[in-house]
Order: sequence, then structure tokens, then C-alpha cells
Amino acid sequence: MKILAVIPARAGSKGIPNKNIRIVGGHPLVYYAIRNALESKMITDIVVSTDSPEVRIVATQMGVDVKWRDAALCGDAVTLDSVVFDAIPEGSWDYIVTLQPTSPTLTAASLDKAINAAVESGLDTLISAINAPHLSWKEEGGHKVPAYEKRLNRQYLPANYLETGAFVISRASVVTPDSRIGNNVDVYELPPEEALDVDGFTELKAAEMVLEGQKVAIYVNGNNTRGIGHIYRALELADEFFVKPDLYYDVNQTDPKVFGATTHNLIPVNGIAELFDICRREQYTIFINDILTTSIDYMIGLRSVLPNARIINFEDDGEGNSKADLVFNALYHETDQPNIFVGERYYICGKTFMFYKPIAIKEKVERVFICFGGSDPQNYSDRLLKIISAPEYDSYRFTVVLGRAKHNVDELLLYNSHPNIDVYYDVPDMPELMTACDIGVTSRGRTGYELAILGIPAIAMAQNHREEKHGFVSSENGFSYIGLNPPDEVIKGTLDTYLRMSAGSRLHFQQVLLSHDLRNGRRRVMNLINNI
Repeated sequence: MKILAVIPARAGSKGIPNKNIRIVGGHPLVYYAIRNALESKMITDIVVSTDSPEVRIVATQMGVDVKWRDAALCGDAVTLDSVVFDAIPEGSWDYIVTLQPTSPTLTAASLDKAINAAVESGLDTLISAINAPHLSWKEEGGHKVPAYEKRLNRQYLPANYLETGAFVISRASVVTPDSRIGNNVDVYELPPEEALDVDGFTELKAAEMVLEGQKVAIYVNGNNTRGIGHIYRALELADEFFVKPDLYYDVNQTDPKVFGATTHNLIPVNGIAELFDICRREQYTIFINDILTTSIDYMIGLRSVLPNARIINFEDDGEGNSKADLVFNALYHETDQPNIFVGERYYICGKTFMFYKPIAIKEKVERVFICFGGSDPQNYSDRLLKIISAPEYDSYRFTVVLGRAKHNVDELLLYNSHPNIDVYYDVPDMPELMTACDIGVTSRGRTGYELAILGIPAIAMAQNHREEKHGFVSSENGFSYIGLNPPDEVIKGTLDTYLRMSAGSRLHFQQVLLSHDLRNGRRRVMNLINNI
């Protein structure tokens, strides 16, 4: 069986100038149609119809014949039927396959399946399409009327096939200067990622994203000892890619409950060996570690199974960080390694915080926000609740938030019996609670940054020796830092000072907090990741 592929690729695109020779995903747009024809197991011959010297160069270098198109066949009003018919060389053909350069994400495998379907079904014509059911309208008698019988959700609407322009497979006998459509016609449904039809710059950008084949994985662990700020950050990062990343966690270290309600792909692994086996199979292009310290052996092992991946680590101060392409640590101040980016410029705040303005400083403190992150291993929440339950604090209102990994939650929720104390567990809208308060008490992790974004003067203490090294939540940046595991009398004395603090002093603290640009860290991090 002889099957000819005709690839029409003229020079005169007006919507996207030089469209067919635009570099997309590392190759000219026309390259992908030629490559599919060359890789096809069904197509026997190929010809490119063009009036473009550049397209001719691409086709010739790829070993494909070129039919130079006359000027009369290059106008905007000229139909593709006449162009295809003109390009057919002398000979006997069974099928003519029109392949357009505007469908670069089509694969040769799908093309061959379609050709085989046309041949086996004895079709005159098979046209590429995508099933896109939507509520639509039409015009009748000068009026717009529904083109549907009943309003239904999209998944319940009847099939609605839209031509994609990727290919038209025609029995050679039906191809004329005026048509490539015979009597026995069907459509071939393509998957969405292969159905892109480049008509404008939006589709051109979308095609580039598909062709680049970004495949992302995030390995993250969080628990009561390690903290779960890593989990929050991983979920924020997962939303920054235009693909759905795979999120891995070790079942020996992380309870899946700490991820909360999410539709991201959560994949448990039982140790590093299983993770490496999966990576060897999946071959991710971007792999992110948010697991604290990495070892040289771990990073060498990861590199061996993902030799072509960009590897990015967060808050990694282990020996393995030298083997990563990028390391981000918003909690530290200094580094002498060129691949490590430190400081608050690389803090990734939660999306909801971007919609809240800093609080207004009131004349007197009325409400206090208390939260020690997702786990609170030092049980600071317990100690503060015991302090503020004393009668001397009855005139103040306290909002206490317990994180997902906090132990003895039920016991602490009993403090809600005090009329001036509200204890919450795993709240969905943290900034709403924060912005209702005048001061805060926290540890030196993620919550400190969140209070700073909202300009809330705060007292801070470290949860462990690692947090003692965290530089941002410090006195010089507008916090009152009182160390690791301070005595209760120090905590109480500092709290009392803040409760009595003048509006002018709190305003000064707020101005220092707001002098740091914490809202744009997400953009800086993603720019670096995307431009490695």
C-alpha cells in the first residue's frame, strides 16, 4: 500500500509571522509534521508544499521532497484542497494524508492508529478531531437560540467533535482540486495534549509547554519533630507548574493526613530504594526535595536515576546540597555556594496571604494571635494556654491555632471553655484569623513570615537548635525573639510588655516588618527554577 503525506507549509502567515519556521520546543514548527511523517510506519512517501526558502531548507535537510508552490496557490483565499492536489506527484496512491504544521503535539503513534483505522474501516475520509462538548448557541431567524435541548453539566452533554486540523486522511480517489472529503467519512478523536491547533500566540505557547515535556516530582516529608512547613511549601510549589506534579512522601516519616484536603497526586513510598525505582521509570525533568538535610549518597543516587533532571532542594544544609542544581533556604542569611540562594527574598508565602493588607495598628491591644506552626514539638501552645487562662488576662481576646501535626489536640481544645480564648485546629484561612489580631506569638518558622507579611508585631521563640539558626525571625527584623525554650516567666513578661505597648512602638515594629519584600519570593524562586 502506498500512502503519501502532503505537508502544506507556506510562508505568508499573518497572525503569527513566520509561523511555520518559528522555533518551538527547540525545532521549527514545520519540523514536527515532517518528523511524524518520517516516523510513521504507514506513510511511504512525503512531500512538502511551500513557497518559503526556509521551509525548503528544513525539509531538504530532513531528507524530504519539496514541491515549490506557485504564487497563485499562496493567497489567503486559496483552499487547502487545491494546494494538496497540486502537490501530489505522478504515481499511483492508495491514500493521501494531509499533515499540517500547526499541530506540533501530534504523535506518530496516534497518526498511525488513525491511518490504520481509516484503512481497516474502508473510509473515504478520516479527520482528526477532539471531543469538546459545551453549551453553545446558534442563530435562527436573526435571533440567538440555544443549540442544545437541556442545560447540563459538561460531562453529561452529548459528544461534540471539533476538527483539529492535525490531519485529513483521504482515499486518493476522492482528492480533487476542490475536495478531499468522500462519502464515507468519520472523525478520529485525539487526546487533548495532541489536539493543539496553533492559530495564535496562546496556542503557540501552549504547544511549547507540551513539547518541552515538563514532568515534575516533589519529595517531601513532615511530622511533629520535623515540622510540616515543608508540606505547606510543597503544596504551594505544586500549584506553580503547568503540569500536575507527583508528590512523594515516606510512609515511615509522614502521615498523609498532614497534607490536608488536596487533589494533587500523593504517592507513598517505603524508603529511598522504592523512590529511586519509580524515578528510574518515570524520568522526571524537575525533581524537588523538601526533606531537610540531604546526604552525598542520597544525591548521587538520585542523580544516577535521573541523569537529565533539574534537581532543586529546599532548606537543605547537608553535604548533599552541593550536588543540587539549586538550593533555596529563606531561613538562612549567608552562603558561599553559587547554587544556594538564601534569605527572605526566597520565602514562598501562601496564596491567600496575597489578598490581605497589613493590619491597622490600634490604640490598644485587644486580641492576640498564638500559633507555633504545624507541629509545635516544644508544646509552646500548651504553656501559653496555661498562662493566658489566668484571670488577669480576661480583658484580652486570644486566638490560638493548632497545626495538623500537633499532639494532644483534644486536651487543648478544652480551653475553649474560657470566654476569652478561641482554640482552633487546622484552620483553612489563617490570614483571616491573623488580621483580626493586634499582636502575635509564634516560633521561627513559616508562621513568623506570615505575621510579617501582615505587619503584625510578634514575639518569637525557637522550637529546636535548627530554628536557632533561622535568621529572619529576629529582633533586627521587627520581632522580639526570646530564644529556645525560654522560662515561663520570660514568656509571660514579654507578653505583658506587648499587651501594654503603645501604638507608636507597635507601629515602629510593623514598619520594620513591612520593609521586607516577602510577597514576591514565589516569583523569584520559580524564575530561577524555570531558567536553570
